[in-house]
Amino acid sequence: MAARSIASLSISFGLVSIPVKVYSATESKSAISFNMLHKGCGSRLRQQYICLKEDVVVERADMVKGYEFEKDRYVTFTPEELKALEDAAEQTIDIVSFMPVGAVDPIYFDKAYYLGPDKRGAKPYNLLAEAMRETGTCALAKWAWKGKQYMVQIRVGDDGLILQQLLYADEVRDMADLHVERADVAPAELKLAQQLIEQNAVEGYDPTAYADEEKQRILDQIDKKIAGKKITVAAETPAPAGGEVIDLMEALRKSIGSNKRQPAAKSAGKAAAKAAPEAPARKTARRAAAAPVEVPRRAARK
Repeated sequence: MAARSIASLSISFGLVSIPVKVYSATESKSAISFNMLHKGCGSRLRQQYICLKEDVVVERADMVKGYEFEKDRYVTFTPEELKALEDAAEQTIDIVSFMPVGAVDPIYFDKAYYLGPDKRGAKPYNLLAEAMRETGTCALAKWAWKGKQYMVQIRVGDDGLILQQLLYADEVRDMADLHVERADVAPAELKLAQQLIEQNAVEGYDPTAYADEEKQRILDQIDKKIAGKKITVAAETPAPAGGEVIDLMEALRKSIGSNKRQPAAKSAGKAAAKAAPEAPARKTARRAAAAPVEVPRRAARK
């Protein structure tokens, strides 16, 4: 299915304007969610909005959005006014500077989007991409979108430009607040730790080599419940006591001897093969199950 753009914008670069289309680069594969049911009859429950002043249920048609500018004092907005506030933003991504690709700490990364050239934008689009690729740089830009101005990074991917929303400084907590305790590291301990790292080192991250094993485990348990079986709770492994002293050198040696890394892709493939035959059975079981058993997926966020 062809990708659908969510916006048409222009990248402003000096006196150059590059028309682009914006596409979501990610989609949420929601965690398993459970519905609230009436314990007595098993029917779905629905939420209601209650007016705190009149203590009555308010229907959605009678609701308006408001902004609290003082304690318990609001200014309200109509849907048209809210739309006008969003549409007032300029439909441009303004590049303010260029920097090395790795200059932005990934902790500031938020949602990612793909940028594709719009009509008559292929030539300047590819020119900007090739120039950044050759110089090893990315662009820092401003983007106003849905009531907020974002600082964004524009970088070159394998097939085109990627727009990465960035968090502001006040949106990232300071790790110094943790007051991380410092401890001396012995040379022998460091050497063993480095050896353990080298033993498990890979060239890069292959996202296709991994699957959500925890989600699969829960789905398997749900299948058992649908089939009328009881869900059993595995015995928990006791966590080491906080004051327990461990022999770090011995633990590192045992790790090096026993932690023989297997190719992740092979492990993921086995997990997928194991899960594949169960998927049709789960769908059939859900269709045949009584109404109270529902495991819907949440809608993907923007």
